[in-house]
Amino acid sequence: MQTIKGHWQLILITGVVFALWRTPVVLPLKILVVFFHEIAHGLAAVVTGGSIDSINLHANQGGVTLTRGGNILAIVSAGYLGSLLIGVVLFVLAVRSRWDRVMMAALGVLLLAITGLYARDSFVVLFGLGTGVAVVLSAWKLPAVVNDLGLRVIGLASMIYVPYDIVSDTLLRSDSGSDAAQLARLTFGSGQMWGIIWLLLALAVIAACLRFGLGRGSNFTRS
Repeated sequence: MQTIKGHWQLILITGVVFALWRTPVVLPLKILVVFFHEIAHGLAAVVTGGSIDSINLHANQGGVTLTRGGNILAIVSAGYLGSLLIGVVLFVLAVRSRWDRVMMAALGVLLLAITGLYARDSFVVLFGLGTGVAVVLSAWKLPAVVNDLGLRVIGLASMIYVPYDIVSDTLLRSDSGSDAAQLARLTFGSGQMWGIIWLLLALAVIAACLRFGLGRGSNFTRS
């Protein structure tokens, strides 16, 4: 009961996201997590000495990032876990800090910058610009509690979507073009094996986030 009392708002938000998961209402959140996935591939390339050629998204929740140079193993591995870490950071900062408007503004600027620099097709341009502008306006015009809620929802969507996507791409469909299949071709084992490894790592990250990030309570405490 103490756990429910301290986290009832978070439990409610999670329940709503799950209830709407297969509806068009949650589709923009899913596409945003895919955008995080592609951004993570690109950042891995830059961090390991490469560069980003382009980032594209599709309305069917697909995406592709073209990079030049960098460590190919890091780039291929970064998508799922990198997007999860972005979501976890947003969620923990929302729950455990008062930087909600700053973080929301930073997220909006990042989306706008990535779109302006690397978007190459109409869908990603429209989605990136529209989402980036909406996020910046939220940080500028709306109160901290609304931005707090937005960051929580985005973070939770990432924590829900990434394990689901790993299972769908690498275990259920065994997609030969998946990140896991590419990593298997570059190293050893199978795409399913790497999918299981990534799934276990993702679940461990989520568990650590919930265990150490939430503390004794996560309800809204400010307006």
